[in-house]
Amino acid sequence: MNENRCDVAIIGGGPVGAALAIVLQGNDLNVVLLEARESEINTTDPRALALSYGTRLLLQRLGAWNRIQNVSGIKTIEVTQKNSPGHTTMHADEMQVSEMGYVLPYTALHAALQEVLHNADITCLYGATVSDLGSTNENTVITYQYQGQPRTLTARLAVVAEGGKLLEASHPPQVQDYGQSGVIAHVTSSQPACGKAFEHFTPQGPMALLPYLDGYELVLTASHDKAQEMLTWDDRTFLQNLQEHFGDRVGTFLSVGKRSCYPLRLKRAPDITFPHTVLIGNAAQTLHPVAGQGFNMGIRDAWELAQAILDSAPENIGSAAMCAAYRKSRRIDRNAGIRFTDGLVRLFSNDLPLLGHVRSAALTLLDCLPPVKKFVAKRMMFGANG
Repeated sequence: MNENRCDVAIIGGGPVGAALAIVLQGNDLNVVLLEARESEINTTDPRALALSYGTRLLLQRLGAWNRIQNVSGIKTIEVTQKNSPGHTTMHADEMQVSEMGYVLPYTALHAALQEVLHNADITCLYGATVSDLGSTNENTVITYQYQGQPRTLTARLAVVAEGGKLLEASHPPQVQDYGQSGVIAHVTSSQPACGKAFEHFTPQGPMALLPYLDGYELVLTASHDKAQEMLTWDDRTFLQNLQEHFGDRVGTFLSVGKRSCYPLRLKRAPDITFPHTVLIGNAAQTLHPVAGQGFNMGIRDAWELAQAILDSAPENIGSAAMCAAYRKSRRIDRNAGIRFTDGLVRLFSNDLPLLGHVRSAALTLLDCLPPVKKFVAKRMMFGANG
């Protein structure tokens, strides 16, 4: 076995892991990124991302934002409930920002961050599959396969940013299965509302239309069986169902692209730090997409962890004190984001008559109370620490 040492080992080279590596570059730290994919640009993930305004500011600091192609801005968010008059609308100008958020392909963000990473003083090992983490009093020992050979890497701090499967057996996450899957696709309509996003709550689950280029990125939730059935429908049947589901606020739905489907769950690690080990992004928490909080929270994880690392003397990286400082810095934002998202799903994804009136009144009241609406909008844009 070949053995090497580093200050920080980042396991997972997706956007969250890459963002952390980029913040740490140029600080005389020995940082190694281990990515199971065989090359820098090797993802065909079909998802679109809804980035908050706060995430845009962080990506600008990383030098990645201006490298991203085909970004559409969200200037208005309209929240409605099916068969209910209750609604609320949030506007970017009410928050004194140019846009509240942005819609772009996952692949475009991934490529932009990889481009920045390529020019950084970070060691990136592509095709490195991590199989085990073992901690000592001073370090974490990472066991991985690379170029057909078993290897180890000893790090002051190991950061798990690969989605969470690595530690699930030894540290099982808390899982809340919502009994829903999300169907995603690109749709076009006859009267698109430029820069306007729609969040529409229905008994079968929330749906979102996010403005992107010539149409919308659709996220449609339903029971697992119903979602799988939707994948088998022809385009006409799917569009007719979508029209009945959403109404005509963007005119008639005209076309739908390739559909994909994902199960939706709340998954959270009971603790986000272990000796010389930190979990960030989906390894720390995977959220329902209802409020677009999950990925944005992951980027904030990366930023806050980088600050905790850079605030530590090199010999204290990965120490109990450093991990505690990071855990404390993320507690409010993480817990608030999880509660906010989980609460929305539980409150709005049912057809209980009494709750229907409460939801309608709540949306109308929110629209009539600018300070409260601003609070919610700020939370969506910057998180609880914003």
